[in-house]
Amino acid sequence: MRALHHPDVGSVELATLLAALADPLRLRIVAQLAEAGGVVCGGFDVPVSMSTLSHHLKVLREAGLLRVTPDGSFRRHELRAEELAARFPSVLPAVIANIAH
Repeated sequence: MRALHHPDVGSVELATLLAALADPLRLRIVAQLAEAGGVVCGGFDVPVSMSTLSHHLKVLREAGLLRVTPDGSFRRHELRAEELAARFPSVLPAVIANIAH
């Protein structure tokens, strides 16, 4: 499994972060991650194909929202909540608190 690039949160712009969060499906993914603490690729409950899910996960990762680590033959996705809180205090908790379930 090839290593994935994770941007330094210190270089993430607020506009990039908010743009990644502007999609309803990506908000649903973020809500699932916040609730579960981490999800492997096949564990997301979303009504899209795996290729579409992979695209949305890539957008979130490249925006600095996700950390992806190997977990056996899968990849585990986790929110970078603590790192983002240091850069943008209260932004992610406010978004998560207002995601309609």
